[in-house]
Amino acid sequence: MLSYRHAFHAGNFADVFKHLVLVRSLEYLLQKPGPLLYIDTHAGAGSYPLDSAMVRKTNEHADGAGALRLAELPADFAPYGGLIERYRRRRIYPGSPLIAADLLREQDRLRLFELHPTDYPKLARLFARDRRVRTEQGDGHHALKSLLPSPQKRALVLMDPAYEVKREYQTVVESLLAGYKRMANATFLLWYPVVQRDWIERLIKQMRAANLKDVWQFELGMQADNRERGMTASGIIAINPPWVLPGQMGELLPLLQQQLAPARGFYLVRQLTPG
Repeated sequence: MLSYRHAFHAGNFADVFKHLVLVRSLEYLLQKPGPLLYIDTHAGAGSYPLDSAMVRKTNEHADGAGALRLAELPADFAPYGGLIERYRRRRIYPGSPLIAADLLREQDRLRLFELHPTDYPKLARLFARDRRVRTEQGDGHHALKSLLPSPQKRALVLMDPAYEVKREYQTVVESLLAGYKRMANATFLLWYPVVQRDWIERLIKQMRAANLKDVWQFELGMQADNRERGMTASGIIAINPPWVLPGQMGELLPLLQQQLAPARGFYLVRQLTPG
C-alpha cells in the first residue's frame, strides 16, 4: 500500500517528539570530528509547506509544532526549536532529511530512501544540489544490508515507516536486527505510532529477546490508550543512543507533555536492555 502521505501530519506532536530525539542525537554525535553516515529509510518529501492543501486539511501542525511556547523550554530544546522557527518564517515544516542536512557537516553523508511515486521526486529535487546527499526511490528496509557497516565508521539510522499494514511491525524488527548485525555500534532510532498497544508490546518483547545492548524506549502520548481509530501516542526505540539522551528526554518530555497535552497526556523514558 502507498496511500500514506506525511504532509497530512507534518509538524504534529509525533513529528515534534521524533525530530527532537533526532536533533539531540545528531548534536551529540557531531561533537566528534570523524565523518558520520545518516540513513533515513522512509524519508518522505523532506519538506512540507504549511500553506499546502494537505497540511491545512488536517491542521495537525497547529496542535504540534505550532503550539510550542519555545521561550518556556530549556536550552536542550533550543537546537530543534531554533531550526523549526527558522523554517516557520518561510512557511515550511522541515522533515527529518532536511533537519539532518541542516545539522550535518561537509564530511558527513546522507542516504535517503522514499518509495512513494509522488513524494520521491520532491525529495530528489530538494537535495539535487547537495553533494553530501544521495536519494533513492525504494524501500529503505532493504538498504541497511548494503550500506552497513559504513565506510565512515559511524552511523545514525532513522526508521519511521508509515505502518500502513500490520506486517510492517514485524518488518521493522527484521530490518533493524539485520542492520544491527552488520554494524552493532551504529545508533538506530525506530519510530512507532501507538494505535493499538498490543502491537507495541509485541514489538518491545522482540526487542528484549534479541540480545541487543543499550536499548531505550521513549514515548509521548496525547491521551490514554483506547480502541478508537487514530494515534494516541508515538514512541522511539533507541539502540546505542547518546549516553546523555535519556537524561535529556527525562527533562524535556514532561515539558512537552505539559505544553501539548496538559490534561490527558503522558510520557515514558525507560531502559529496555542494559548497555
